[in-house]
Amino acid sequence: MRDMADSVIPPQPRDYHGWNWSGFVTLYQREIRRFWKVGTQTVAAPVVTTLLYMLVFVVAVGASRPAVGGVTFGHFVAPGLIMMAILNNAFANSSSSLIQAKMMGLTPDFLTPPLSALEQVLGFALGAATRGVVVGAVTALVIGVLPGAGLQLAHPWAIVYFAVTASLILGLAGILAGLWAEKFDQLAAVTNFLIMPMTFLSGTFYLVDKLPEPFRSASHFNPFFYLIDGFRYGFIGHADGSILIGVISMGVLTVGMFLWCWRLFVTGYRLKS
Repeated sequence: MRDMADSVIPPQPRDYHGWNWSGFVTLYQREIRRFWKVGTQTVAAPVVTTLLYMLVFVVAVGASRPAVGGVTFGHFVAPGLIMMAILNNAFANSSSSLIQAKMMGLTPDFLTPPLSALEQVLGFALGAATRGVVVGAVTALVIGVLPGAGLQLAHPWAIVYFAVTASLILGLAGILAGLWAEKFDQLAAVTNFLIMPMTFLSGTFYLVDKLPEPFRSASHFNPFFYLIDGFRYGFIGHADGSILIGVISMGVLTVGMFLWCWRLFVTGYRLKS
């Protein structure tokens, strides 16, 4: 019996050289299935909320509003509402995933496997970005068939660039909030006192150019302004600010936030004792 036991070779742990594709894809699929399993809450509900905004602004208010940026008020406000849905849902996906994992003691699910900090950040960020893009696409399809609120395509590249960039930025912001928060109250405070005010004060329902000083200049320091303005430019061909500044600054912000998240995962900030 001892000879038989000695002859049994235990399985050797897998040694990953370079990128752990199987682990990364698994983490990404986990993030996708999290929100897709409750699609009524994570996809359908934001679409209905956006439609209610459209009914209020287009039916109740839009008829009495003059043209904005050379287009009807319905055409002007629709891209901003779509971007709002993208921003809110991308942030909610990564932040809720991390806070739930911390509160339920599930962080070993992604800390124990042989996943590097780079693979972990990309998994959470891309999962959040996917939810943001999916919700934005579904919202755009539904709004596109509404009378008086149809969507035009002036610059498709801008629509794609700013939608993806916004999803990544808010997905990374959700990672930062999820790592920092220790309970849902703190996470709700970030949403209510930071994300929502920045969204509503970024030109979603109005032209920033019409604001008096110093509010007009201050709006140009709000990154959400460039995301919404660039996204709207893709639909109506009119921009309130500089598209070049928006493209460059949002690209730099994405890289900067990604490096920040990566560093926090390397150090195990509020994930490891």
